[in-house]
Amino acid sequence: MKNLLLTGGAGFIGSNLAEKLLETSKYRITCIDNFDTFYDRSIKENNLSNLIQNPNFKLVEASLLDFPELSQSLDTDFDVIVHLAAKAGVRPSIKDPVAYQTVNYVGTQNLLEFARSRGIKQFVFASSSSVYGINPNMPWSEADQGLKPISPYAASKVACELLGHTYSHLFGIRFIGLRFFTVYGPKQRPDLAIHKFAKMLINEEPITVYGDGSTRRDYTYVDDIVNGVISALDYNKSLYEIINLGNHQTIKLSDLIKELEVAFNKKAKLVYQEEQEGDVPATYADISKAQELLNYNPKTGIKDGLEAFAQWFNQQYKNNLNAG
Repeated sequence: MKNLLLTGGAGFIGSNLAEKLLETSKYRITCIDNFDTFYDRSIKENNLSNLIQNPNFKLVEASLLDFPELSQSLDTDFDVIVHLAAKAGVRPSIKDPVAYQTVNYVGTQNLLEFARSRGIKQFVFASSSSVYGINPNMPWSEADQGLKPISPYAASKVACELLGHTYSHLFGIRFIGLRFFTVYGPKQRPDLAIHKFAKMLINEEPITVYGDGSTRRDYTYVDDIVNGVISALDYNKSLYEIINLGNHQTIKLSDLIKELEVAFNKKAKLVYQEEQEGDVPATYADISKAQELLNYNPKTGIKDGLEAFAQWFNQQYKNNLNAG
């Protein structure tokens, strides 16, 4: 079995990834998570409820800013690092840019230093489609060097990608940066659009639409993202790669809400407001590089993905009602 260090493993993507990896019986996972107060701790504890019962899963509650003390408690010889932890959210980063730069950039540097000092040669990093900014050259390709991020969150992700290149060049660490495109599905964070809209639908509250509903996103189901990350764990053909993980399909916000209405069998009430700073008009992934290097093949379309999300959401809603 390989030893894998996973940061952010109590979160949405991290907990889904950990469950899939443990099912393979190929990995022992040490998970670092600081249970950031960005959303309720109980949500992450629920994400971990099955994982912590597995003898091949170990949880370390700590911040990546706590090095070198943290490194002293990590006595395992790790084969690979998967770095998903970050201070999340485009809009909140505009209000507190210094915190985002500190947590995301310094935290990543601390982890790369840990990899260098321990001789860990495989480093998989969660980047974001937000690095492309407002870019008319669609679909977005990794070959496009004209990145112009428009939020501190996005800028921090670009900085981490470049830092990864530095460590790859100087110290021979294989750095694979995966640019995730609008991930959704079971366990999705409560601050993200689909989850927020679902809650409003269920409670028959009006959904706030920023802009006229014409913005488009490349929504990617979490299982497809997880499969892409798992493929990156064994990638060995080059020392540094940046790779899009998306669905290569876009959907308008207004159409997404219609699909949610179908999935939840509810009619939405809409309230329109001005567009918000940091939001881009569209995202659209060119996934040809992922297909070539990672054999990446997203399988879940928006209808099936939203149906699976709705099943999970409704079950959580019933559980919360029973608990109350």
